[in-house]
Amino acid sequence: MPASPPYLAIALLSAAALGYEILLTRLFSIIQWHHFAYMLISVALLGYGAAGTFVTVARRVLLPRFGAVFTASAALFGISAVLGFALAQRVPFSPLEILWDPRQPWLLLLVYLLLVPPFFFVATALCLTFARFGGQVHRIYSFDALGAGLGSLGILAALFLLLPSDALRLIGGLGLAAAALAGWQTGATSRRQSAALLAIALVVPPLLPAAWVQLRPSDYKDLSQALSVQGARVVLERSSPLGLLTVVDSPQVPLRHAPGLSLSAATEPPAQLGVYTDGDGPGALTRFDGATGPLAYLDQLTSALPYHLLKKPRVLVLGAGTGADVLQALYHGAPGITAVELDPQVIELVQQRYGEFSGRPYSAPGVRAHVAEARGFVAGSGERHDLIQVALLDAFSASSAGLYALSESYIYTTEALQDYLRHLAPGGILAITRWVTLPPRDTLKLFATAVRALEADGVARPGRQLALIRGWKTVTLLVKNGEFGEGDVAAIRNFCRERSFDTEYVPGIEAGEANRYNVVDQSWFFDGAQALLGAERGDFGARYKFDIEPASDDRPYFFHFFKWRTLPELLALRGQGGMPLLDWGYPVLIATLVQASAVALALILLPLAFRAREREAAAVPAALRGRAALYFLALGCGFMFIEIAFIQKFILFLSHPLYAVAVVLCAFLIFAGLGSRVSGHLPASPRTPWWPFAAIVLLALAYLVFLPPLFRALIALPDLVKIALSVALIAPLAFAMGMPFPLGLASLAAQSEALLPWAWGVNGFASVVAAILATVLAIHLGFNAVVVLALLLYVAAALAFPRRPAGRA
Repeated sequence: MPASPPYLAIALLSAAALGYEILLTRLFSIIQWHHFAYMLISVALLGYGAAGTFVTVARRVLLPRFGAVFTASAALFGISAVLGFALAQRVPFSPLEILWDPRQPWLLLLVYLLLVPPFFFVATALCLTFARFGGQVHRIYSFDALGAGLGSLGILAALFLLLPSDALRLIGGLGLAAAALAGWQTGATSRRQSAALLAIALVVPPLLPAAWVQLRPSDYKDLSQALSVQGARVVLERSSPLGLLTVVDSPQVPLRHAPGLSLSAATEPPAQLGVYTDGDGPGALTRFDGATGPLAYLDQLTSALPYHLLKKPRVLVLGAGTGADVLQALYHGAPGITAVELDPQVIELVQQRYGEFSGRPYSAPGVRAHVAEARGFVAGSGERHDLIQVALLDAFSASSAGLYALSESYIYTTEALQDYLRHLAPGGILAITRWVTLPPRDTLKLFATAVRALEADGVARPGRQLALIRGWKTVTLLVKNGEFGEGDVAAIRNFCRERSFDTEYVPGIEAGEANRYNVVDQSWFFDGAQALLGAERGDFGARYKFDIEPASDDRPYFFHFFKWRTLPELLALRGQGGMPLLDWGYPVLIATLVQASAVALALILLPLAFRAREREAAAVPAALRGRAALYFLALGCGFMFIEIAFIQKFILFLSHPLYAVAVVLCAFLIFAGLGSRVSGHLPASPRTPWWPFAAIVLLALAYLVFLPPLFRALIALPDLVKIALSVALIAPLAFAMGMPFPLGLASLAAQSEALLPWAWGVNGFASVVAAILATVLAIHLGFNAVVVLALLLYVAAALAFPRRPAGRA
């Protein structure tokens, strides 16, 4: 038996496990439509909880074989990390089919279960280490937390250098390397065997067949559809943590991408290449040689309207992408164009790799390109613009099917629109273009958000500053810094008449003016705009088939439209092809919550319940068991509620979900680990340790008040500075949150060691369920409400603390 824990192997294994958890968010963004961070955190916690139960039940068999079991568990993690994802992405699960194909919920469950084994094997090794070396728990935990924190940041660095599929190979290799280290440190393998295992870790993952790790996007993703066209081929792939860029050429059936092009248009786009981000898109890379004549088609889009109301505007394009909106501004003679794009890969693609093809629009006279997040750039800019153009950032197919329902979007919140309006020059215009969906969802939600933003800024008659037009596939909303005059209204009507677009709202519009050219069965857009400007807007929103309540920074789920009362009507349309009306992401979330609860119950609580029938456990007083159950249930839910809420809140500050997941998990793991270690040095007391709970409540409440203005003030800082600030902000709260769990375990152990596995299981079950439940609650109530609920749970936990009797060690 080894005399000390394999510390290096523990750190390496923990780093690989957290890296794998974060990498999965990238992989799912590519093969599906969402990062599924809530589900993957739940998967990881389920693996850890099930392993704790397994080690508890099989302790007598495992402990004498510690070295061999640790080594085998680390190796199995490396193998199952690659194999589990390879199998999971081959499961024919499709969120589009979840309510009309009875197999889909079971397929979702299968995906969930296939991702659990890697975390189960990691946790088996770690739990067994804690059991074997109980006197060195704090040092073991420090290596575990340090490794996990480094792994969460290390995978970000790796994704700048490697394709996601190659990063998966790296994770597999790290698992095998940890096994080699563990075998050597514990004596489970000879030096020669350890060296051979290390050689396998270095050589085998890069040599795995490409088909094993090749990503398989859903057949319904835009990239998959594009590659089904005869002759279409991938000509370039670039990857970073912000996205996997894929450039597609289709010489036999040329790509012609002009969203919402007028049916009256007499021109078509020049040659184009399709550019897809994580399989979504396309963004069109358009051939441009400096001559604006071939760009005439850009005047036949609904997004061209503001150029017919403004003369030589200074333009800010948010989400510039491959440059279509910049070309549109150049065509209309804008003297100054500021283009903001989050992903530097896209700028490099347009300006360098395909510079000869694209004409390098970002270096054209009068154009300035900035790599920045849209909200951060606007907040940090002192300039005012005549036109702020919010580009059409998402794909039509995914948007119309509700597949972005779980995606956080801080571009379309009330606070975002207020920021944009503050940066308009007098008489300037904010223009936002969206896809047409029927019945309308995001169009009316955006209109309602604009109304609320104007009213929040003190505008008494918001309808005088709004205009809405519709083509056959896109709508464009204009919000003016000032009222639209009669000349403006006449110009809008003339623009629409010449291009066969429908004027759905302008000041003074009559019912007969709307729905003339691109006729739909009801005047949804006109009626909705009128209702949202009227006194009965609340009743209209309550009666409407979809949730069109304006999004906010606290509830940034702009694409969430699902209402339970509409479900029977939608299901009745299955035979008529009406199912795409459904907001698909939300049913997947609820299905995952139900399945995670059932699986956690089966793998964590039930085995412990059977073991609890032992004599020692049965002798535990019912009152102590009840207090312990409430305490650890409240802790599990409270901790995960705060962690998930902070991940979501820091998405706005850090500009991307992957950055937020990595940085928040890193900070919580490291500093909660430090708090746990410090708690071990506190003197035992029969009293409830109130101060950690008080610190959690006070710090979290302070964050609710001060984080929003702090984010607004600092959001324009460089990414590395924001990452460091995020860690510093989270550290005090995470430190305090790391204390209640070990303090409760220590107090419980002084009274009944038989209850320890049961308490661990209750906490694990609560954590698995809460990771998903937090997202459900945030969609309906907002992140602030989720944090407040968490604080109430911490108060309940403090009241239920399993205090040890006075005088008992």
